[in-house]
This record gives sequence, C-alpha cells and structure tokens, in this order.
Amino acid sequence: MRRLPPPARKALLTLHLVTSLGWLGADLVLLTLGVAALRGADPAVVYPVAALIGTVLFAPLSVLVWLVGVASALLTPWGLLRYRWVLTKLVITTVMVGLVLFLLTPNLRHAGALGVALPARDRADLVIAPAVSTSLMVIATVLSTYKPWGRRPAARPTVAGPASHDRAATRM
Repeated sequence: MRRLPPPARKALLTLHLVTSLGWLGADLVLLTLGVAALRGADPAVVYPVAALIGTVLFAPLSVLVWLVGVASALLTPWGLLRYRWVLTKLVITTVMVGLVLFLLTPNLRHAGALGVALPARDRADLVIAPAVSTSLMVIATVLSTYKPWGRRPAARPTVAGPASHDRAATRM
C-alpha cells in the first residue's frame, strides 16, 4: 500500500488524536452522568441526556476513531499488523466499537426511554461500562506513547522441498 507524505501523515495523526480525545471526553461525560444518577441526580433528566450523548456523539466517534486509526496504520510506516502494540490497539478498539454499537448504545436508549423507571441493577451498568472503556482508552494511549514489544516477527518463507515440487508439477 502507498505511504502518505509527511504533511498528510501529520494531518491524519492530528485527526486521529482529535477524534480519540473527543471519544474519551464523551466517555467521561457518560461516566459523570452515570455517577450523578447513582448519587441522586434526577434520572428523568440524566438518562435522556446520556442517551442523546451516546447516540449522537459517542457511537459515531467510536466508529470514526476506528476508521481513522485503521487508515493511519495502513497509510503510514507503522502498518496494521507489523507491530504488536498497533495490533493490540486495533483489537482493543475493535472490541470497544462493537460493545458501544451493540450493547452500550441500545442500553443508553433504553435508559433514556425509561428514565426514573430504570431498575437499579441497570443504573450500575451505566457507570461500569464507561469506567471500563475509559480504562481501555488510557491503555491504548499508553501503548501509543511507549510503543512496547517491538515489531512482530516477519513470516518466514516456506522452502518447498523436492516432494512438494513434484506434486505441483503433476497437478498441471
């Protein structure tokens, strides 16, 4: 795949940072709203706001962060599968995007619709999910900063012996 020139790489990195920080900020807002509801804030106000933020901001940002991250990996020397830390970030982000789209966003919409009637066991989930995702985002940031583990070993070419050569010739 073709690599980007340095100015375009910096622009893509800037876009990745801005979208990632937006995703983290929206996550912290969801965490704050969840804690506020547990501490006595009006659920009829808190949960519809959380549903709005989750649907309009958090979910789209999660997809955008994933897309820009994959583009950054593919279009820069880092590569998508070349370094362990990039692969780890890809796995973390992919799992998070899936959880946001298929679990958290529907739960936030449900909480927004129920408001005060939301059961207590579901209220705790709206604190736990953003706390876990914030932790995972911090881990991804540490990986980006320190770039541990180095490069993945390159695939070794297999050496075809005479027996495999003969079989290939007989198939033709």
